[in-house]
Amino acid sequence: MNKWLWALGAACLLAGCSKVGQAPKATTAAKPGASAAAAPAAAPATTPAEAAAPAARVSGIATQYFDDSVRAQDDFYRHVNGKWLDTTQIPADKGSYDAFVQLDDAAQDELRGIIEGLEQPGAATDAEQQKIADLYASFMDEQTVDRLGLMPLQGELARIDALTDKRQIAGLIAHLNRIGITAPYTPSVHQDAHDSSKYVFDLGQDGLGLPDRDYYLQNAAQLVKIRTQYQAHIQRMMALAGDAHAAADARAIFALETRLARAQWSRVENRDPIKTYNNYPFAKLAALAPGYDWDTYLEDSGVMGRTDYLVISQPSYIRAFNQLVRTTPLPVWKAYFRWHLLSDFAPYLSKPFVDEHFAFYGTALQGIQQNRPRWQRGVRLVDESIGYALGKLYVAKYFPASSKARMDQLVHNLIAAYHADIATLDWMSPQTRQKAEDKLGKLTTKIGYPVKWRDYGALSIDKGDLLGNVMRANEFEYNRDLNKLGHPVDRTEWEMTPQTVNAYYDPEHNEIVFPAAILQPPFFNPKADDAVNYGGIGAVIGHEISHAFDDQGSQYDGNGNLLSPPGWFTREDLAKFKARTRALVAQYSAYSPVPGYPINGELTLGENIADNSGLAIAHEAYELSLDGQPAPVMDGMTGDQRFYIGWAQVWRGKTRDNVAILRIKSDPHSPDRFRGTVPEMNQAAFYAAFDVKPGDKMYLPPDKRVALW
Repeated sequence: MNKWLWALGAACLLAGCSKVGQAPKATTAAKPGASAAAAPAAAPATTPAEAAAPAARVSGIATQYFDDSVRAQDDFYRHVNGKWLDTTQIPADKGSYDAFVQLDDAAQDELRGIIEGLEQPGAATDAEQQKIADLYASFMDEQTVDRLGLMPLQGELARIDALTDKRQIAGLIAHLNRIGITAPYTPSVHQDAHDSSKYVFDLGQDGLGLPDRDYYLQNAAQLVKIRTQYQAHIQRMMALAGDAHAAADARAIFALETRLARAQWSRVENRDPIKTYNNYPFAKLAALAPGYDWDTYLEDSGVMGRTDYLVISQPSYIRAFNQLVRTTPLPVWKAYFRWHLLSDFAPYLSKPFVDEHFAFYGTALQGIQQNRPRWQRGVRLVDESIGYALGKLYVAKYFPASSKARMDQLVHNLIAAYHADIATLDWMSPQTRQKAEDKLGKLTTKIGYPVKWRDYGALSIDKGDLLGNVMRANEFEYNRDLNKLGHPVDRTEWEMTPQTVNAYYDPEHNEIVFPAAILQPPFFNPKADDAVNYGGIGAVIGHEISHAFDDQGSQYDGNGNLLSPPGWFTREDLAKFKARTRALVAQYSAYSPVPGYPINGELTLGENIADNSGLAIAHEAYELSLDGQPAPVMDGMTGDQRFYIGWAQVWRGKTRDNVAILRIKSDPHSPDRFRGTVPEMNQAAFYAAFDVKPGDKMYLPPDKRVALW
């Protein structure tokens, strides 16, 4: 997948997770969704950090950010977060600033301490720890990187220059896939959606240097401006690399990418798991793309002999790509591949390449004024390359076992609330209820850290070879995934490191996953009363569970097998469900975070379902947790008021307009403000908690509220 795409394979709490089984790509531009009880996790190699015994509970509400000049009934988000919004500036090296970014910054500081500690003589106690230290050192040795200039890429550039026939493109793409370079299509290895017992090799559309096809095809003023800046950026990068025809090559590259974009499926189309599952035995690939050298691609990719079929996510795109191979001159293809090699590896080259790369992807595209400090970029590289070895150390130092135990109880209560709600939903028939119960009963929960840690023994790290380390790390991840083919599905595997501030639901595994780093305030406060935690991490848990039942998740059974329409719904129940989701599409589509750029209610549907459902179920779970007793009043607020404030304060954030546009075009999540505002307006308990009445700006008539759970 392209570095800008977020996965169909897993539904994350926010943008940033990769498609199941796919190695991350190098970029400085992207931002960082069983049983009723949580599945037990094995202890890490080192005992997790223990917290001191908790003192008396606090409310957990950041009352210092309240704006009392705005009524909760008129603008709840502003009422809860107004002073923070007024006084907080987005840091110069960021495109947005919110709770996720704040926690990620804190995690980066903690990881830096761990990594730099390993650089001390004798500190690394095993080979993995030494690899962490050496990889970071190779990035931080800026003097050597600047001295080498473009030299580390000469071998790869020579490989591209050696092309003499367009039939060789297939083999080159196989190689670029291995080392993590953008190419017209990219593979991923994940559980076969039609057979949950095995893995599949899946080819998906890729090949663009801009975030989405819309950046090439739509004529909004900002997108037109970005296109002009992008072409100029390509020219400058190619000139830096010694291209005597940089201007002409930039025009040709951009024209080729535009043709690729025109052939690509939209993000809304790619949300359809049935439409994007297309089984192609090797023997049928020639008919899909006549004349294309599939034999070489299959051999050089390493997939030959491991399976006898592929999944092609977008067959019409592959046909169009093959036509472009035939009609586009070889020198244009060679310039295109040189460009993406330079662009993807620019962050690991000398300063002129780093600066030019950031000038476009950071400043022009996102409005970010300065690059992150080098140490942060170095920590990010280690996290992406050998992250689970680093995560093992992070968990031991920063994740108390008491937090995991309390999360286990929260998850148990959320699942109990789903069971109770399924039994009474007015849009589910008995047949659909039984299927929903069966799926919920098979849901797996993963909290904190994996039951077994990834083995990096085959990864070679050289302290004096930064770019080689990056390529070897990408190829290590590629080979690790490739080696899954032909073996049973490993349901213990995680797709996020413990130090990731995010969470996800994977429909192919029917599992919810909560890394350790998100289990902190404002999401989870071990010192706080239950109300704010149910409104924060409780609603996040509910959000992820709901993906099992949303418009995508409902097409998979409890084992992760993709079903034929209507999934496990009856046709009548599916019609009722779709009527409600159409109303949700219309509700969110009415908002424009940036003038002229409305929320795409179809693209964001799954995440909007999850936000609304998760908050509703979390409230029910909170009520169950009270066991019939009244909630305490704390800081002058009732339990229900603290619950909803807990949700709104999770989503306080500010975003640059350029980044907001990027996310509107590419992110399946609604912007923070609307995540922290709209779900409350759909829930009766919110109206009761804050006495919201007709005439108040937060008021929606009952027939305009969308309720799924």
